[in-house]
Amino acid sequence: MSNILAWLVPKSETVGSLIWLAIRITVMVALVTVPFGYAITDLHTDVLMGAGCGVAIGVGVGVRGGSRSGPWTGILIGSIVGIVAALLAGLLAGDPFGRLVPPVLALAVGLIDGLRGSDLRSYGDMARESFVLAVLLALGLVPAWIVQGAFSDHFGATGITLILAVLLMSTGTALAAGLLSFRRVGWQDARPPLVIVLGAVLIVALIIAGMYSGGFSDAAGFSGVALALVTGGIILEVVVVTIGAFLIGRWVMTWIEPRLRVYFYLADYLNVMWVPIGAFAVGYVTIILLFAGFYGTLDRFQEGAFDYAGIGITDWILFSFYTALGQEFGNAVPVSVAARVLVGVHLILSAAWAVVLFAAVMSSIGPRLDQIARRHEEENED
Repeated sequence: MSNILAWLVPKSETVGSLIWLAIRITVMVALVTVPFGYAITDLHTDVLMGAGCGVAIGVGVGVRGGSRSGPWTGILIGSIVGIVAALLAGLLAGDPFGRLVPPVLALAVGLIDGLRGSDLRSYGDMARESFVLAVLLALGLVPAWIVQGAFSDHFGATGITLILAVLLMSTGTALAAGLLSFRRVGWQDARPPLVIVLGAVLIVALIIAGMYSGGFSDAAGFSGVALALVTGGIILEVVVVTIGAFLIGRWVMTWIEPRLRVYFYLADYLNVMWVPIGAFAVGYVTIILLFAGFYGTLDRFQEGAFDYAGIGITDWILFSFYTALGQEFGNAVPVSVAARVLVGVHLILSAAWAVVLFAAVMSSIGPRLDQIARRHEEENED
């Protein structure tokens, strides 16, 4: 047990840091998947499936990586898994639980296998990773299953069957992932272990038994040759979907991770530029508020200086804000010479503030930015 816990949780992490990491990943993944889910469907259970799967797998991946990899790996993988799960749940007719598991589980394994520095180098590694992700996926599906089946007479039996099916599916996913990876450099196994093969065969046997016993809705109305064809089609669908989802997940992560690294590096630059950016914002807001007062004062003492002038400070602040951006604001239009001159001065001052401050900032923090760029080049070379 201690060896399993040591593999699942980094030794250098404290409980508090892992809890805080899990909270950040949960918030970010939910923020991405919940709106996406409701954009697809209005069924709360479908949205809950997507969010549950994304959060469970994202938190699991993030906690296993710890602060060493930061929250971004968990957020990225959790968001992709959550979006795909929500999309499938919204598109699949009827009860999506059974048909949701193979593609989502295989996709998650493929995403992790596509990470730079992935240590999945054997069928045993694939089986271990698939099993852990299957456990996380089952946990992610539990809330939606409870909401959908809480009032069912077969609530307990259905839930146990669902969890066992998800866990068993990990063997088929591991076998498919291994067969698609055994030719690459560094792979350790020549043949898949017998237990993984037997697990995959058991999945096929359960599908056949479920079809012929009438346990699946797909079996309704079929008999003889037709039932055999339908059963074969379902098995083929599971195999093709598992292989396709794994390959897509690995390709997506292999392609997207180097490009997202630019955004990871951006955090280092923002740490250096945070104070200058804040100084620019304070100055820009000061100019906007100052000229809002000027515009309101001019309108007060020179009647007709503006057409359709606002009646409160909020309108003048908005007018000043849009003027600073060089955009028109319909509630106030400068008419008199004094109003137009004031708008012109405001535009010049806003542009000058941006140019002068940018030049000053770059001259002061340029050496520090060069140091960050050199450090990133050395990391990429390593």
